[in-house]
Amino acid sequence: MASYEYASKQDLIDTIHSRYIQLDAEFDEIENSQKDRRIPEVDKTPAEIIAYQLGWLSLVMGWDKDEREGREVRMPAPGYKWNQLGGLYQSFYDEYSSKSLPELRSLFLKKEQQWLEWIETLTDQELFTQGVRKWTGDKENWPMVRWIHINSAAPFQNFRSKIRKWKKYTT
Repeated sequence: MASYEYASKQDLIDTIHSRYIQLDAEFDEIENSQKDRRIPEVDKTPAEIIAYQLGWLSLVMGWDKDEREGREVRMPAPGYKWNQLGGLYQSFYDEYSSKSLPELRSLFLKKEQQWLEWIETLTDQELFTQGVRKWTGDKENWPMVRWIHINSAAPFQNFRSKIRKWKKYTT
């Protein structure tokens, strides 16, 4: 079974939420004054980690909303191509740069809840069947659940490791 395969919608939701809780808890010990501290051992600051997630969760839900409302889906985002992700990430960082760490965490909590509520609205067919949504593409083995996984459950786990490493080198 691939890492993005889930037994059910509830399994997906539970995994995402569990990993979100674990990731968010890692920020408990970080002072707001350290949110933008960059170290060579980790490629993102604490603030950038959260901004990255806020950006991607919004984009994916936006793709689905655009398709459902009959609008053209522009992926990954208007003005960006898939080979320009560095610029897209920077746009996320810039958008949220004025927010404090507590504000970022609050926004992340709200976005994660919106993400889970959105998933709740999806049918099993929409989640697990390739091609039900045009924006998921026509590649084999890329149903919506895989897009959801690689933009939430997987990076939540990956970023937890990164923030733990960041804390190891900054404390």
